[in-house]
Amino acid sequence: KRALVPGTFDPITNGHLDVIERTAGIFDEVVVGVAAREEAAHLQRVALVQESTACLENVTAVGFDDLLVNFARQAGATVVVKGLRATTDFEYEFQMSAINFKLDGDVDTMFIMSSPDKMHLSSSIVRELMQFHGDISSMVPPCAERALKEKFSC
Repeated sequence: KRALVPGTFDPITNGHLDVIERTAGIFDEVVVGVAAREEAAHLQRVALVQESTACLENVTAVGFDDLLVNFARQAGATVVVKGLRATTDFEYEFQMSAINFKLDGDVDTMFIMSSPDKMHLSSSIVRELMQFHGDISSMVPPCAERALKEKFSC
């Protein structure tokens, strides 16, 4: 079975890695789909996810710019795995899974709860901390910390 873990990963956090690693322990193959965003450097995000997941033999990371269900089909994934931190995540992801199911009933959605020690992490919080030169070393993989320090010239 092949699963898809989609996201913008702007930047990838240790919370994202937790969900990816746990998904890799459940499925034979995992595709991490890095969604394109106008305001974020797409190729750099793909490279950072690739570097962060390089030790996971059954994980590949690729970029995409399409509807999620179309990309899932293209990637050969039958399950989309989403991480949840709080009820607000669930409400949004529940709506998205319903839409995706309506678009393609052959692609299921599975939710994995974030580990309690990582539930506070979000890419937006990490970016904000970096803007004000906060310590993010425990929140992101080393390659993401280096990239953010370069971006914010710390």
